[in-house]
Amino acid sequence: MMNNFYNKLQESTQSEREYLLTAPIINAVFSGDIQLGQYASFLQQAFHHVKHTVPLLMACGSKLDESKEWLRVAVGEYIEEETGHQEWILNDIAACGFDKEVVRSSRPSFETEMMVSYAYDSIHRVSPLSFFGMVNVLEGTSIALADDAASMIANKLDLPSHAFSYLSSHGALDIEHIEFFKGLMNKITCPNEQAIITHSAKCFYRLYGDMFRSLESRPNYTHVEEAC
Repeated sequence: MMNNFYNKLQESTQSEREYLLTAPIINAVFSGDIQLGQYASFLQQAFHHVKHTVPLLMACGSKLDESKEWLRVAVGEYIEEETGHQEWILNDIAACGFDKEVVRSSRPSFETEMMVSYAYDSIHRVSPLSFFGMVNVLEGTSIALADDAASMIANKLDLPSHAFSYLSSHGALDIEHIEFFKGLMNKITCPNEQAIITHSAKCFYRLYGDMFRSLESRPNYTHVEEAC
């Protein structure tokens, strides 16, 4: 019988996914109540977690053992695909009229920092497979929301198309990614490994949902202290 862990993963995380999708900011987008500062705030927090995607992938790949060489190869493909996406976000921020260099040197919100911290921690403390719970959440959310959200925000705020390179590209790109991801997850047959990924996905839905709930009416320009 064919393993279909991917579908089981979606079923097992339904309530946590609803927590994310019912964040007030998402309702504001689709009811036409979104403000420019809120979109820029979203982009700022996206920058602060997306810039960790490649380092997290590298950490994950380095912790996989030889039995998961096929998964390490996939991680290498993800790294190639994801490199530099944080710069797309900064360019979108500039297209919205905000200073992207100020955002680059800003601090993430507490909620974003906790999500990123949990990602690193779970890879090293629990299992590198924990990272795939995060992949499930971020790419699944992009497919569900990104393209429609970009269209709604553009219509409401009258922003140019080049203010949506991150959202627009990830809506289409992540459709391809999720098919690839499905294939990877359906190769995970060990119940313990499936449980690790499921638990991680549940945590990341909550953490990502908290990030959405923390978005302010404009970017937060609290700066990172310069290195000595």
